[in-house]
Amino acid sequence: MESWTVTITFTDEGKIRAIVNADHLQKFNDRQFVQIDGNVRVDFFDEAEKHTSLLTAEFAEIEEISNYMVAFENVVVVSDSGVNLYTDTLSLDHEAELIFTDDSVMVTTEEQDTLYGIGFESDLQMEEWTILKPSGVTAKDAE
Repeated sequence: MESWTVTITFTDEGKIRAIVNADHLQKFNDRQFVQIDGNVRVDFFDEAEKHTSLLTAEFAEIEEISNYMVAFENVVVVSDSGVNLYTDTLSLDHEAELIFTDDSVMVTTEEQDTLYGIGFESDLQMEEWTILKPSGVTAKDAE
């Protein structure tokens, strides 16, 4: 099955947790798998349905049963808290409410920090995040 100009809404107990938009969707029934491409945009919401972050990518793949998603190429996550993530691939586990990658990352913050590294893990709101192998410069004092 194929569709154009699509919107997919992910909910948890009736509350909107993510809205996915894309120009094109291909659904593969035999594998219960969806591929989306063209202006992929995912808006994330917290438990109170308040917008928390926006992910953009070239294309993404979604496993229908688990809602597990992997975004590819020019992946950018802009959080409403001021943290921005740039990478080539990013996995989203909606059940665990985590985003993560093993690829190279660049993270910027509203405090003018720019951090680089390999590997990244975060909650969907990007409030609690970790670069697994970090490098870069920060304006913060070491604790």
